[in-house]
Amino acid sequence: MTNERVRTEAAGRDEESFRARRSAEGEPSGERLLRQLGARSIVLVGMMGAGKTSLGRRLAARLGLAFADADTEIELAADMSIPEIFARHGEDYFRDGERRVLARLLSDGQKVIATGGGAFMNAATRERIAERAVSIWLKADFDVLMRRVRKRSNRPLLQTEDPEGTLRHLMAERYPIYALADLTIESRDAPHETVVEDVLAGLARLMGSKESVGPPDGVGARAAGAAASAPTENAVVVVPVELGARAYQILVGRDLLATVGRRAAALAPGGACAIVTDENAARHHLQTVAASLEAAGMRHASIVVPAGETSKSYKTYAEVCDGLIGARMERRDLVLALGGGVIGDLAGFAAATVRRGMRCIQLPTTLLAQVDSSVGGKTGINSALGKNLVGAFHQPSLVVADTGALDTLPLREFRAGYAEIAKYGLIGDADFFEWLESNWREIFAGGPARIEAIARSCAAKAAVVARDETETGERALLNLGHTFGHAFERLTDYDGARLIHGEAVAIGMACAFRFSARLGLCPGMAADRVEAHLKAVGLPTRISSIAGLGADAEAILDAMHQDKKVERGRLTFILARAVGASFIAKDVEAAQVRAFLDAELAGS
Repeated sequence: MTNERVRTEAAGRDEESFRARRSAEGEPSGERLLRQLGARSIVLVGMMGAGKTSLGRRLAARLGLAFADADTEIELAADMSIPEIFARHGEDYFRDGERRVLARLLSDGQKVIATGGGAFMNAATRERIAERAVSIWLKADFDVLMRRVRKRSNRPLLQTEDPEGTLRHLMAERYPIYALADLTIESRDAPHETVVEDVLAGLARLMGSKESVGPPDGVGARAAGAAASAPTENAVVVVPVELGARAYQILVGRDLLATVGRRAAALAPGGACAIVTDENAARHHLQTVAASLEAAGMRHASIVVPAGETSKSYKTYAEVCDGLIGARMERRDLVLALGGGVIGDLAGFAAATVRRGMRCIQLPTTLLAQVDSSVGGKTGINSALGKNLVGAFHQPSLVVADTGALDTLPLREFRAGYAEIAKYGLIGDADFFEWLESNWREIFAGGPARIEAIARSCAAKAAVVARDETETGERALLNLGHTFGHAFERLTDYDGARLIHGEAVAIGMACAFRFSARLGLCPGMAADRVEAHLKAVGLPTRISSIAGLGADAEAILDAMHQDKKVERGRLTFILARAVGASFIAKDVEAAQVRAFLDAELAGS
C-alpha cells in the first residue's frame, strides 16, 4: 500500500470523526464571531503550501464572507501569471504590486483574504493588516510544505538547484515575522474542514479573551498556542528549587499577595515580619500584604524606601538595616521583600546580614523580578565603581509571584521584564523561544500564557541554581546580555529614565548574538531572529537607542572591566552558536570587543 493511499484512508477516517464530533458538539457560532470581528477582515498568512487559498475559501463560506486571493488579484491586475511577473519584471516589481493590491483589498469591505508567502514580511502591510483585520498564521512543518509544493511547479522562489535548501532558508527568515500574527494555527495533514474548525475555535478564543495590561501597540490578546498542560488563569503553579536543607518553593499565580499572611505564619509561627518596599510598590500592594499579616495575627512593620536603582546604595542599605533592628526584628523573624529587583536585592542583602542572617520571603511585583532576581539567592547593592559589587548569596525561604500584581506595571516595565523571559529560551531552550515568538501577545495580555511563561522561566533558573548555586560554572549562562547591559547601565549612571535594566539586557542580548555572528560562531540569521523578536515586543536592540549615551568603544570596554564577572582582568561573555545554544566564553580578546563596538557605534 502506498504512502499516499495510507494518507487518503487516514484522511477519510479523520473526516468521519470530524463530522461525528461536529454533529455531537455543534458548530462554533459564526454569527457571534462576525459580531465580535466588527468590520475587520481575516487575513491568512504563511508559507507557500500552507493551504491559505483552500482553507480561506472554506473559512469564508462558513462565515458567509467574500473571499479574495491576493495572488489571483495580482495576476488579474497584471494580466499575466506570477511566474511571468517574476521572469519579466523581477521580485521587487511583484512585491510593490502585492502591497498595493492588499491595501485595496483591506479597504474594500470585510472578507477573508489569502496572501502570498512574502506579503506579511512588509512592515507597512503588517501595520495595515493590524489596523483593519485579524491575522492568522497557518504554520506548517517543513515536510508538510515540501510534500505540498512538489505537486505544483508555479513557485518562482523555488526554481533553484536546491529547492529544499531554499525552502528551509525562507522558513528561517519568515517564521519569526509570521509569529507576529494575531493567531497561529497548525496547518496539518488533515481534512480541510478539520483545520477550518481549528481556525474557528482559535478565533473564538481570541475574540473572547480579555485585555488587561496593554499589549504592545494596542494589539489584543493572542489565542493560546501553549501545550495542553498549560495552567488555567486561576491556577497556582509550584516550582521547587532543590537545594537540600535550603530548598524552597516558588508559587506562581494570580491574587497570591492576599495569601502571604498565612504562608508567613506557617514559616514563622508566633514570629513577626518586616515589609521592605519602595514607594511605588507600597502604593499598590502594601495594604494587601499588611492586611493578610493582620488577619494571620502576625506583628509587622513597614520600611519604605525611594523607588529606583539609586536605592541600591550603602546609604539606603544602612537605613533598611537600622529599620529592621529598630522594629525589634529577631533572627527567626521574616523580612518580606515587596517590590521589583531593586527591593529584592536590597532587602535580601539586609536579611543576609542583620543579626548575621534572617529569613526572607521574596514578593516580586515586577515581571523582571518574578522571573529573575527573586530566584536564586543573589542579593546586593551597587558601588560607585559598578553594579552589584557588594552582596551575598542568601536563599529566600519562599517566593510568591503574584501575576495579578503585574497589571499595575507600566508597559515599559513589563517589556523590560520580558527580556529576561526571552533570555531563558536563548540560553538553552529553543522550543521555549519559539513558543514565545508565537505567544508573546497573550503573555502581555495576561491569563494562562503569562502564568506559564513565568513558571517556565522560574523552572529554568531553578534548575541552573540547583546545579550551580554560587555561580562557579554553569550559572554564568544566566548572564547572557549582562556584560554589555551592565556597562550601558553604568555609563547612564543607572538613570531609569534613560535606560532600565531589562532594556539594557535586551540590547546586550542582541549585541551578544551579533558579536557571535561577527566571530563566526553562529549564523547571521540567528542574530536577525533574536533582534526581530525583541523589536516586535517593543524592546531596544541597538546601542544607538540609549538616550545621550555619548560613550565610545573604549569607554564601554572600560565599563565592562568593572563588571563582577571579570576574572584576573579578563572579560567573560555569554556567546551563542544558535538560538537556544549559548555558552560561556572566557578570555575574549579586548581587541575583538573593541572592533565590534566600533562597528556597532558606526551603525554597521
